Amino acid sequence: MSDAPIIAPIPRRSFLAASGAALLLAALPGRASAAAKDAPAIIDAWAKANAFQGVVLLARGGKVAYVRPFGIVDVEAQRPAKIDDVYGIASISKWLTTLAVLRLVERRKLDLDRPITAWLPDYRADTGARISLRRLLSNSSGLTEQFGPSAKADPSLLTLELPAAEAVRRFASADLAFEPGAKFDYIFANWIVVYAIVEAVADMPFVDAIRSLVLDPLELHHTGTGPAIATAPTTVPSYRTLSPPERRTYDRPAFIAAAGGYFSNAQDLMQAAHRVYDKGFLSSASLHQLNTVEMPEEYALGGRVKTLTLQGKRRTYAWETGNTAGYRSLLAHRLDTRETVVILNNSSMSQRQLDEFAIATQS
Repeated sequence: MSDAPIIAPIPRRSFLAASGAALLLAALPGRASAAAKDAPAIIDAWAKANAFQGVVLLARGGKVAYVRPFGIVDVEAQRPAKIDDVYGIASISKWLTTLAVLRLVERRKLDLDRPITAWLPDYRADTGARISLRRLLSNSSGLTEQFGPSAKADPSLLTLELPAAEAVRRFASADLAFEPGAKFDYIFANWIVVYAIVEAVADMPFVDAIRSLVLDPLELHHTGTGPAIATAPTTVPSYRTLSPPERRTYDRPAFIAAAGGYFSNAQDLMQAAHRVYDKGFLSSASLHQLNTVEMPEEYALGGRVKTLTLQGKRRTYAWETGNTAGYRSLLAHRLDTRETVVILNNSSMSQRQLDEFAIATQS
């Protein structure tokens, strides 16, 4: 794909950055506007005002309406951003993992509401009998977080490799902090257990299961996890600061891949959203589960489902975000009009800025 910006006929829409100073003309096909030709200048103004570097993509019905790279993504080498650059997508990995779980549910290999001991018989019975996959996928299991605090105290754990069962034993088997379903707690422990369940049921390594169940069927050729993609020439480095440039390291053990270990690019993410929400990748029952909010924090299974009030009307979006080691990502898909927004950044930009950016493209 060429790195020249792609622009389709687009409407005028007000777009506020976190500072409230910048405006955007969003690009979506099928909505004519006399102001369409002004869109690149307005987007450029927002990017400049916010020192944005990365990629912005807008689409409708799986067709790219606007995509453009911004900034210098490798500061030391002075390499400009490219449309096909790969970024860490952090918690959007949870959404990919949830797609795999739902496909296993469709095959009757998993059940969202059975106790996890059905698939992990060695898990402690007193707590395992009270936790379901639904509670894990909605971050409401009651598990106590162990990996995050442990890794903060001992950073060498970030490069530790363990079999799934051992990772569960060490980092996801403590006493419950609260009754499952009672509240929302966004922790690694939930996803370490999901990682182990997927491996056990699929009878293959987690990364192979995700590729077989999700990445290959969706034709996501630039999405993956592990050292090979993390260090590939097409993967941009991430930064804590740009001036002076201070790179972030991206050390992650394989057993937290389900929580936040994946990388992808804008085209793959847009395509995934379109095929999942618009093209029948999941059964209608699975899609209903994916889109049903479980917790007051707007969290469904593996991601959020937001209801925004736009021009006086309530609109529903699948809303996936990622934040890790300098990478920031957002994938939003409006369920009624099939509009998609993808924003990828590698300079530790505020997640609030990205959220407000995306919301305003839909105003």
